[in-house]
Parts: sequence; structure tokens; C-alpha cells
Amino acid sequence: MKQFVWETAEKIDQKLAKRIRNIRKRRSISQEKLAAMCNVSYGSIKRFETTGKISLLSLTKIAMALDCADEIRNMFTEVPYKDIQEVINETR
Repeated sequence: MKQFVWETAEKIDQKLAKRIRNIRKRRSISQEKLAAMCNVSYGSIKRFETTGKISLLSLTKIAMALDCADEIRNMFTEVPYKDIQEVINETR
């Protein structure tokens, strides 16, 4: 059965940015300090937290600086099969 996606990619990006911002604030790290910790520009950090727009490399650097790299590393490790055809295709 096909699942419906109720959120846009932009909305998911914004939620991810909000989660990252919450982790940063919970750890009492300023945007400037985070930028220095992960070697990503302050402007990129600020833009990400505002709009959700950032490169994957910068997101990975931020996750590493916040000690959340496992979440990035494990992002697609347990993707369920869509149907039996995917199982068959994988075994070929």
C-alpha cells in the first residue's frame, strides 16, 4: 500500500533545522561558537536555522560538532522494503 507524504521537502528541512537549533540551545552553544566548532560559516548556520537550507556536507559537520553524527550515519540503514519486488531485486 502506498503511503501518502503530507509534508513538503521544505517543511521537513525546517523541522530538521528546528531540531538542530534545539540541540544547540540545550547545550548552550551560540551560533557563532557552533560555526567555529564545525568550520561552517556563521551565515550558513543562521540561514539553516531560519530557512532549513544547507548543504549536506555542512549538515554533517554540524551533526559531528553536536555529537549527533550517528543519527546522520544511520539515516538510511533500516529502510523497509516497499514490496516483494524490492526483495527479489536485492537478491539478484
